[in-house]
Amino acid sequence: MATQLYQHDSFLNHETPVGHPERPDRIRALKDVLADPHFDALVKVDAPMGDIETVLLAHPESYLNMIRDAIPDAGISRIDNDTVASPGSWEAALRGFGAANAAVDAVMTGEAHNAFCAIRPPGHHAERTTAMGFCLFNNVVIATRHAQKAHGAERVAIVDFDVHHGNGCQDILWNDPTALYCSTHQMPLYPGTGSLNETGDHDNIVNAPLTAGDGGAEFREAMETRIFPAISNFQPDLIMISAGFDAHHRDPLAQINLQGEDFKWVTEKLLELADTHASGRVVSLLEGGYDLMGLAESAARHIDELMNAST
Repeated sequence: MATQLYQHDSFLNHETPVGHPERPDRIRALKDVLADPHFDALVKVDAPMGDIETVLLAHPESYLNMIRDAIPDAGISRIDNDTVASPGSWEAALRGFGAANAAVDAVMTGEAHNAFCAIRPPGHHAERTTAMGFCLFNNVVIATRHAQKAHGAERVAIVDFDVHHGNGCQDILWNDPTALYCSTHQMPLYPGTGSLNETGDHDNIVNAPLTAGDGGAEFREAMETRIFPAISNFQPDLIMISAGFDAHHRDPLAQINLQGEDFKWVTEKLLELADTHASGRVVSLLEGGYDLMGLAESAARHIDELMNAST
């Protein structure tokens, strides 16, 4: 079984204002680095349009309708100061969670060993009823609930190493004992959540905040002392990764100093945990990462490790 890569040109059509960090060039940077012959073994899959009903696994119908109504016929509409929509955003959003759900289907049925979804807009800031932080739908939570509903996964762990805390995942999963949400992130930083004492109603939220200036040593310690033990105790059937690469030292939106090697290391460790507890099942979704060189380097190291696990 190989690693599947979900991609689609529609992700270029979610337009943002000039100077906005979450821009189509992020997808172009990934395409460029993955064009290297080293990545020829990836099974490339066009991201399908998602079943709109699966949005309701994470968001109410009123929220779905609000996002649909926010899509403009022309130009760019603002949902909040950071979060925008353009005419191409609806298809991009549907193909975003469509890719995540299809990747879950492939991994849970044994069609693929693992998968990476090169999607945008990102999703982990989208709360149950609030779009924010560049995010429209919470792709990783939708896919988590899809794995449970469609494939009978009893326990799903989400590991989020984006430099910004996934407040949306925490909000939606706060009282869900069947899902574990684990996050490393810089604090204080947007969105202001993610402290150690935010643990969920069932101790199913595990936050490991980092401090501005921290690097690989502190990141690895947070993973080894908080995140990895929580995953082992939870014994998930599937590991989902919110793969944000904005903790890279080049990124302009934060002050954590990770290198490409750190993303390689954490991916390797998560794959080992998946082998132990989840029959190797891993689905990874692109979240943040706003320096194009840092994004390309880090994502390439991450995907390379996914491919190594598939051989």
